[in-house]
Amino acid sequence: MMKKIAFFDTKPYDRTWFEKLNPGYEFDFFEDRLSPKTARLAEGCDAVCAFVNDDLGRETLDLLAGYGITLVVLRCAGYNNVDFKSAYGRIHVLRVPAYSPYAVAEHAFALLTTLNRKIHKAYLRTRDFNFSLVNLNGMDLHGKTAGVIGTGRIGRVFIDICRGYGMHVIAYDSYPAKDSGIEYVDLPTLFSRSDIISLHCPLTDGTHHILNADAFRQMKDGVFIINTSRGALIDSAALLDALNSGKVRGAGLDVYEEESEYFYEDCSNKIITDDVLALLISKPNVIITSHQAFLTDEALQNIARTTLDNLNAYFEGKELVNEVCYQCSGRGDKKNCQKAKIGKCF
Repeated sequence: MMKKIAFFDTKPYDRTWFEKLNPGYEFDFFEDRLSPKTARLAEGCDAVCAFVNDDLGRETLDLLAGYGITLVVLRCAGYNNVDFKSAYGRIHVLRVPAYSPYAVAEHAFALLTTLNRKIHKAYLRTRDFNFSLVNLNGMDLHGKTAGVIGTGRIGRVFIDICRGYGMHVIAYDSYPAKDSGIEYVDLPTLFSRSDIISLHCPLTDGTHHILNADAFRQMKDGVFIINTSRGALIDSAALLDALNSGKVRGAGLDVYEEESEYFYEDCSNKIITDDVLALLISKPNVIITSHQAFLTDEALQNIARTTLDNLNAYFEGKELVNEVCYQCSGRGDKKNCQKAKIGKCF
């Protein structure tokens, strides 16, 4: 019998590659985000496909398990929206660990160069036939120091781009890459030496608000902040204070810690009740994009292909190489994860 998959929080660009590469599943695409209120849409399905802002908390997982669903495939790399303790033992969770590090790293650097050379302001001026150069000055990136927090695949591609511009790079990572040629330093050193700080680390208990008021105090005056990873890596109120004081010269944000209410939706006719977000958007030296760093044709194709491979592996009883669980995700006792023995976490 054809397996039926419920897709939540889907947009037209999500459907394209899944439909092109579909090996024979029945897809139900829902624009609604997954939550306890919408979980009932998955009743009668064999699996659920979710995205970064879907609610995979305990209540949602209880409902899915009640419908007999034992598989959630995430079409993203991050999984901080999943209650793994609640999922463990009854719902397998698989993700897409990598789709295009180039897409995200290139977007991060685009935010930096746009902020630095004020391309966004120049574009708006010339649209009104205003060709003045007043207040459009930037700085040479050549010779400046970029501090990169997180040196996984995306972080390392970003480092390569920085080096291509003739920048010096220093980095911080809890698990430094061996034989990478990267100069690793501690966080206080990175904060004090960097002209640009770019975040490329996952959101964990240890990295939550890694850029907070104390971190901003340690930074150079006039530092650029770039975040294409997870919004809650930055204390948004502290960033706003640092922008107001001039400590931060500019911020390029593709993510925001309270983004789930707004990002991916047209809110142009709504009142934005998040005052911090509204104030950040109002700043001339802040660029916010709506979690679009991943959005390239290549990345979308890779996301679809890996997600379909994850579905195939589960339904065919093969090894679940991209599964994450309560134990192996670092929230439990890793020795209890059975993936190494049986090819799946439990």
